[in-house]
Amino acid sequence: MSTPLWEARADLVVVGTGVAGLTAALRARELGLRVLVVTKASGEDGNTRWAQGGVAVVLPGEHDEGDTVDAHVRDTLVAGAGLCDEAAVEAIIAGGPAAVARLRERGAVFDAAPTGGLARTREGGHSAFRVVHAGGDATGAEVERALLSAASDGRVPVLEQHVAVDAVRTPLGQVCGLLVLDGNGVPGVLGAPAVLLASGGLGQLYQATSNPEVATGDGLALALRAGAAAADVEFVQFHPTVLYTGRGARGRCPLVTEAVRGEGAVLVDATGARVMRGVHPLEDLAPRDVVAAAITRHMAAGPGGVDDHVFLDATGISDFARRFPTVHAACLAAGVDPAGQPIPVAPAAHFACGGVVSDVDGRTGVTGLYAAGEVARTGLHGANRLASNSLLEGLVVGTRAAEAVAADLALGVLARCSASASVPVELPTAPVAARDSLQRVMSRYAAIGRDAEGLAVVGSVLDLSTADRELDTRELVEDAALTVAARALIAAAAEREESRGCHVRTDFTERDEVWWQRSQVVRLNPSGQPVLADPVVARGVA
Repeated sequence: MSTPLWEARADLVVVGTGVAGLTAALRARELGLRVLVVTKASGEDGNTRWAQGGVAVVLPGEHDEGDTVDAHVRDTLVAGAGLCDEAAVEAIIAGGPAAVARLRERGAVFDAAPTGGLARTREGGHSAFRVVHAGGDATGAEVERALLSAASDGRVPVLEQHVAVDAVRTPLGQVCGLLVLDGNGVPGVLGAPAVLLASGGLGQLYQATSNPEVATGDGLALALRAGAAAADVEFVQFHPTVLYTGRGARGRCPLVTEAVRGEGAVLVDATGARVMRGVHPLEDLAPRDVVAAAITRHMAAGPGGVDDHVFLDATGISDFARRFPTVHAACLAAGVDPAGQPIPVAPAAHFACGGVVSDVDGRTGVTGLYAAGEVARTGLHGANRLASNSLLEGLVVGTRAAEAVAADLALGVLARCSASASVPVELPTAPVAARDSLQRVMSRYAAIGRDAEGLAVVGSVLDLSTADRELDTRELVEDAALTVAARALIAAAAEREESRGCHVRTDFTERDEVWWQRSQVVRLNPSGQPVLADPVVARGVA
């Protein structure tokens, strides 16, 4: 056990420097709150910078004829496969235009259309061209640049190289601070009546992912240990088109944005046959879960002798290098010239649709604990995320969460205590599995296609490779988070005996609307194991 050696104070501690966290920090600062942002890496190392496609939003006076906010809502609900919270979808999408306007006021520059206004593209699942973008395919990098610059100008302190370990809570269970480790493993406490988790997703559960190495599910694990609930954790979206760089690719793999298909590229196999023809009415622009599953089936069949990737034919896009400079550079580095040859691609882990249960104002079930962005389950995504809704969610919910914290402080509902002086604080002990074994077994048995036998194998491997460890290093904090996230995912995936959205069961191939049109809630039991809460009564079933 290590006793914290230092303490700092704030009204709000934000964990993460992605779009949700920085948006919240800036808005909280505008509202007069003392804010501290903490990140385990550097400010630029979050997931936001890797978002290529853009922000899905219907802007006043800048949209396709007939396109509306209601149409965007409908597309989101269709992609979510029956598990979206319709009220949350409506609230978040309706807040998009104002959120994008605020982002532009903070310095973000989006690509202009030749005819004036903002350039727009279309991505999978969208019924209109409504995705605004920056730098061609570098929207996340521009959003991150603008927000980090605004945070610096707005004197929002960012504490780098400090990993969040646990929420500090009062005897009544209210959050009153955050236990962290600095880069040397020295523990400290950030005392605050409000902690906002904006720590991103859990792509590092798998061997190949579009996520950076920091996406280890830390926020999800911290929230579960604090007594919060999680939901929809079985739904992990696999992006259909990640650049294939050879067998055994590990870690973050270059993304080939969906906007490439929005501009006319098509998926083909080694023989040149169209992969998506006849699979879905939108063909190559079908929702991501549909496209990723179709590619996986096609690879399993091995047409043309290829069983581990297909191809994205973008040779018809005449200005590819200008429109998609990031993808173009990644392809050239891999020895592929998109102007003259198809791009080899395969699905890889991309986005967690579920997470910490929270409302559209970021509030969780634990007083003083808030969540926004990919770590949160607001109900926007359901069983499958609609393309480019993630930056939108971070902008809207980040703003709303800051306003909720200010309101809760004003109402006096949050704890006000000096965490280290009033509450005993110790480094937690948690189950930790070997990361390599975890990633291999999750990729083999809990990726796109799952069945009961394979999920049981995952559980057995985790049990055999897990030991209780004190979380006194960043690596152990991350590995413990991956362990609890994996166990939560396989528990929910094993229970959901149907295929829906990102969750594909090869032993239960049909969707079951009678019983399974509901979310599953996961909590930690007294021994620290993720368990499913009492099932929600299905619609229409007593």
